[in-house]
Amino acid sequence: MGMDKKLNYQKLKKLATDLGVAAFGVCDFTEKKDLNSAVSIAIRLSKSVLDEIEDRPTKLYFHHYRQANGLLDQIAMRISNFIQFDGYNALPVPASQIVDWEKQTAYLSHKKIAELAGIGWPGRSNLIVHPEFGSQIRLATILTDMPLSTDRPLKKDCGKCKRCIEVCPAAAIKESQKDFDHIICFEKLKFFQKQRYADQYICGICVKACNGK
Repeated sequence: MGMDKKLNYQKLKKLATDLGVAAFGVCDFTEKKDLNSAVSIAIRLSKSVLDEIEDRPTKLYFHHYRQANGLLDQIAMRISNFIQFDGYNALPVPASQIVDWEKQTAYLSHKKIAELAGIGWPGRSNLIVHPEFGSQIRLATILTDMPLSTDRPLKKDCGKCKRCIEVCPAAAIKESQKDFDHIICFEKLKFFQKQRYADQYICGICVKACNGK
């Protein structure tokens, strides 16, 4: 069984990489008894698109953000189909399907899964920080009962870096990640949307600042 888990992991990782995934990891998932593994995938955002952001989201970033989510959903679907063809069950969780915007909750937390799967660590900005790409990634998750070997969380943090604190237009980001102010952040997102800078609740300013360098 151990060899099966490792082989299955390698097959899924190769498929994900071939489909354009920049980071891949697996962790145990205990919330659904029939689907006990969670596959975390991440794709990189365009640095050039992010570089155009100054003090507000841009129309270009809004389009890029949606395209990134759509691509993740397609990749998650293809990985799920691969798993099902192999005789197992799979549930692709949408990259960006918010159930409650004020609480910023979804079907599950892609960020928590990514943390447990070793993709990155929780940053001060409440985003996952990849060791190479920073927060300039988007995430999706596939739940499955396919036997898979698992990864371990990274034993890293943001250290002395405070770039996201310095640029946050809402002052929602604090020294401790646990003190991140969801409400203030959301109010700023609503302001951006009301001003029609973007047609969705997005910002991108702290994402631009967190480039992994």
